Amino acid sequence: MIHWNRRQFIGAATAASLSGVVRAQIRPSAAGFAAAAAYSAERRGVSLLVMREHEVLFEDYPGAGAVSAAWELASGTKSFTGLMAAAAQADGLLDIDAPCADVLPEWANDARREITIRHLLTLTSGLSEIGETARPPAYAAAIEAGLDRPVGEHFQYGPTPFQAFGEILRRRLVAASGQADPVLWFQARVLDDIGVRYEDWKRGRDGNPFLPQGGHFTAQNWATFGQWVLDGAAGVDRKVVDALFEPTTANPGYGLSWWLLRPGLIGPSPRAGLDAESIGAAGIEEDIVMAAGAGDQRLYLFRERGLVVVRQANQIVRGMFQARRTNTVWNDSDFIRLLLS
Repeated sequence: MIHWNRRQFIGAATAASLSGVVRAQIRPSAAGFAAAAAYSAERRGVSLLVMREHEVLFEDYPGAGAVSAAWELASGTKSFTGLMAAAAQADGLLDIDAPCADVLPEWANDARREITIRHLLTLTSGLSEIGETARPPAYAAAIEAGLDRPVGEHFQYGPTPFQAFGEILRRRLVAASGQADPVLWFQARVLDDIGVRYEDWKRGRDGNPFLPQGGHFTAQNWATFGQWVLDGAAGVDRKVVDALFEPTTANPGYGLSWWLLRPGLIGPSPRAGLDAESIGAAGIEEDIVMAAGAGDQRLYLFRERGLVVVRQANQIVRGMFQARRTNTVWNDSDFIRLLLS
């Protein structure tokens, strides 16, 4: 069912046509939201929510969707790790630019001693990928991974660096307070304060939460988290928050656990449908950062416009392997064009 906040749309079409009006002052139209909702629904969509300044402008929950339904974010979960690092740095638990070997003595006597948390969360650590897309390695296994590339020189997408970060944070938490669970700590440290909760979070056989994937959130909770990030992520370290959206030379389209929709973006894999070509004009005309997951889970932050947009879908496996057969491949540029039309 579609929910409108019509007051937000009064005069939108007129405003959009005025010359000299800066983009941030132009509110998208109801027609654009409806077109984007239809595009999403045709591609297994179960939620579309648009928020601005904490006010919901538009909601749509087609098919199996519902306001109260939580969906797996898949790799959209990765974006939480950058904010975990920001909270941990604010609390003096770690420094993203200090060697990980300060916490992991296992890395102190080989080339891994050069790796920092910034390297891990920008996916430039050079660690060998020992996990699979659907099954990240255990924390203990992740820190046993060796290097297959020089530290800091190449972008390599995968779960291992996030699981290694999980072990670093786990050890710091145990030393500081006895709390051994990064997700439970983050819920109490940040999410409770901003009114967000997760419905589920997948864990490995070791009992530790997966940090590269596995979070289940409602659209409203994910959007509220995104609004907090867009507002500056109060209460955590500013240096780390700034780093979320700083590109690396290895990938102009990836920051610290967040995608940056910019020219030159290197996507997760050829099959993922996320690369410089797929973002098209949106990567040039808009200032957008994004959390993204398999099955076309999306959290977009339009930084100039002040918009937060959540899009969720079910049937993740179908989204990854069957969309081309039904001509329902997700394209970020097409969706954004419709949304802002």
